[in-house]
Amino acid sequence: MSDVALHQTVLLSEAVAALDLQPSGTYVDGTFGRGGHSRALLKHLGPTARLLALDRDPQAIAVAQAINDHRLTVLHRCFGELSLAMQQAGIEFVNGVLLDIGVSSPQIDEGERGFSFRFDAPLDMRMDTTQGETAAAFLAVASIKELTEVIRDYGEERFAFQIAKKIVATRIERPITTTGELAALVRETVRTREPGQDSATRTFQALRIHVNQELEQLALALPQAMNALAHNGRLVVISFHSLEDRIVKRFMREHSNSDNLPKNLPLRSVDLPPPKLTLIGKPVRASANEIAANPRARSAVMRIAQRCRSTSVRTEH
Repeated sequence: MSDVALHQTVLLSEAVAALDLQPSGTYVDGTFGRGGHSRALLKHLGPTARLLALDRDPQAIAVAQAINDHRLTVLHRCFGELSLAMQQAGIEFVNGVLLDIGVSSPQIDEGERGFSFRFDAPLDMRMDTTQGETAAAFLAVASIKELTEVIRDYGEERFAFQIAKKIVATRIERPITTTGELAALVRETVRTREPGQDSATRTFQALRIHVNQELEQLALALPQAMNALAHNGRLVVISFHSLEDRIVKRFMREHSNSDNLPKNLPLRSVDLPPPKLTLIGKPVRASANEIAANPRARSAVMRIAQRCRSTSVRTEH
């Protein structure tokens, strides 16, 4: 069975509904993955609509390019390059942007990609295998301070310093080149962990986020997505852990408040710039049924914002 068939798209119907689709609208799927969201969007859009699908993973792009649909434009780009991608596709404004953040199931489940400690494979972890530094290359040169900061900040690992010291001490004797070697090293260092979680989980998450610059790309993508939206256009973001969700939550709240200044300042509301976004509903989480069918949906959080009329650049559609 192909990885397209095996992949279960999280919050599929909820994301499509959140975009409030216009049949002839233009939309961006910034994280094509294996195409679950894109295929659902195409089913609901009319013959004159456009969908721009982006992904940094060459395997995902290969899947996307196999879809025969004149409405679909596929580009091998990270969502942090959204403005460049739209320019390349000849798109000025869109009616919605969907971002499904984080690692995809096929990336985790394909052992040779080096994302998971469930397989002993080369320690790669790059989403875009055509460029960039692998996790093994980073471990070979990073200082104890750099390693500690990455594992602590991106993995929220309280034993980050101890793991960093162990990595540096080990690489003096031999290079750390496989997922199995790294996982064993971390397990030797961290012997206490909450039930049900492998000791290596947080370190692997941290390295993956660092290697792919995931949080930096998200911070770049959000303002580009907001500025790309036409009047009433929707920004829909699905995240899977607190680091991502914190960035999304802060961004949407910041741009949905017209008054972020301290109270009691001698300013009238008319003196303040209007908000660019309106928050739509409460954060959406997977249902119990979806979690039962796909446990990876448990941590998913979807946030929705809409471009305000007063700051919209265009009012078509």
